[in-house]
Amino acid sequence: MEVQTFDSVFDALADTPAEAANMKARSELLSALKSRIRTWDMPQEAAAARLGITRPRLNDLLRGKLGKFSLDALVNLATASGLTLEIRITEAA
Repeated sequence: MEVQTFDSVFDALADTPAEAANMKARSELLSALKSRIRTWDMPQEAAAARLGITRPRLNDLLRGKLGKFSLDALVNLATASGLTLEIRITEAA
């Protein structure tokens, strides 16, 4: 049995480096959104309305269901939550 090592869990799960990069970006956005929403200290219904989504959709976000959100959707939600995004691009290792 051959043992493989990966830089991140996303590298292990993804079929391509591009897919892994997308998953990493979505994961970081989702985590930032969860943190932001928790600071609001309001019921899920109110938080969902603030973001312009349904409560079940917000519940998916808070439960970390990464596969249910595109990068575009997470960018839109981050903006709606008052977060500012910065994209940093570096050379691959």
